[in-house]
Amino acid sequence: MAQPRADRLITVLDIGSWKVSALIAARSDSGELEVLGTGQRESRGVKRGYIADMGATEAAVREAVEQAERIAGLNIEDVWVSFSAGGLVSDIASVEVELGGHRIEQSDIDELLGAGRRSIDPDGRMVLHAQPTLYTLDGLTGVKKPLGLHADRLGVDIHVVAADGSPVRNLDLCVRSAHLEVKSIVASPVATGMACLSDEERELGVALVELGAGVTNVSLFAGGMLVGLASIPFGAADITDDIASAFGTRRSQAERMKCFYGSATASPRDNHDMIEVAPISAEEDTGEATRITRAQLIAVIRQRLEHLMGEISKALKDLGFAGPVGRQVVLTGGGAELKGIADYAQGTLGRAVRIGRPRGLAALPDAHSGPGFATLAGLVHYAASDPVDLRAVANTTQTVIKAPGTALIQRLMAAFKSSY
Repeated sequence: MAQPRADRLITVLDIGSWKVSALIAARSDSGELEVLGTGQRESRGVKRGYIADMGATEAAVREAVEQAERIAGLNIEDVWVSFSAGGLVSDIASVEVELGGHRIEQSDIDELLGAGRRSIDPDGRMVLHAQPTLYTLDGLTGVKKPLGLHADRLGVDIHVVAADGSPVRNLDLCVRSAHLEVKSIVASPVATGMACLSDEERELGVALVELGAGVTNVSLFAGGMLVGLASIPFGAADITDDIASAFGTRRSQAERMKCFYGSATASPRDNHDMIEVAPISAEEDTGEATRITRAQLIAVIRQRLEHLMGEISKALKDLGFAGPVGRQVVLTGGGAELKGIADYAQGTLGRAVRIGRPRGLAALPDAHSGPGFATLAGLVHYAASDPVDLRAVANTTQTVIKAPGTALIQRLMAAFKSSY
């Protein structure tokens, strides 16, 4: 099979609190995005979406990428990385210029976008995205292509996503320490929305709730763009910790119980189904397992879910997600894989709720087709869309110019030194 051209390759990296995932994809001649290789490692150095241990995270990144490279039979040098920690903010900056009724030329659009770039005020934060969305002609909104039309006034809405600077720099440094060039750091809700939401949903209005391990991001889409963001410092890992604490078992055992036996909804049969729990202090051969009912496990899960859904409901209210009952909530992230969570959330939030899964990628492995990998797939879609960004220079890090192949050579040298 012929090797895909380098300019058609897209490598993405999702560094979460529970797992680090990598994916290599390529665009075919027909424009289809095809998955060539994937990799995954446990995340040990990330807490609540922030880098807490540089060395452990760097090792997980390197191992996940190398696994994807082995499957794809390729060596990659640069990646698109997601950022999902708290502190993300979203805003719309609007600018307008006078044209005097003449026909709109490309120079007029360039002048408008230049004015928009100058008007962005990050308020001490680091700008991750500054993308023009829809244009305005004499007060008429929603114009996608103003070139060639006549107008007295031309305006544009610029979608700006910013974040606290230090966590972004730490993420960038961690990936570069693994000898990978960072093409761009992408806000997780921006990427995830491209994988899980239809164009019509984004246009009519929808809330996207990413139930991560350490952070839950609530984002609101309307008019085709991201218009609001809120982060909640709780996630699916807190449910695991609650189970481990309540029944005196290890986190790994608690996670297994949650995945295999846990549910957000209860039934009468749960009082009769028994689950064995290995005590946390037991030796491998001598430990005596205790037994609990499935109902007891579900009670612990629902107690944490009740608190989490209350925070989500408050965030939706603060973002102004009100109005017609038909407005929908889409749940995604690893926490959305819990059985019955869509029905539970629908009853709690009083909105139509569905689970958002990645779509639009050919040859995506079944193991990566669940909601926990929506951000990873969304990064591919984002990179493939070749987004226009008004930032004059990359704000994520100081630009370093290297000769082609330098990153690959550094990684090979590092592997050689570690072997001898």
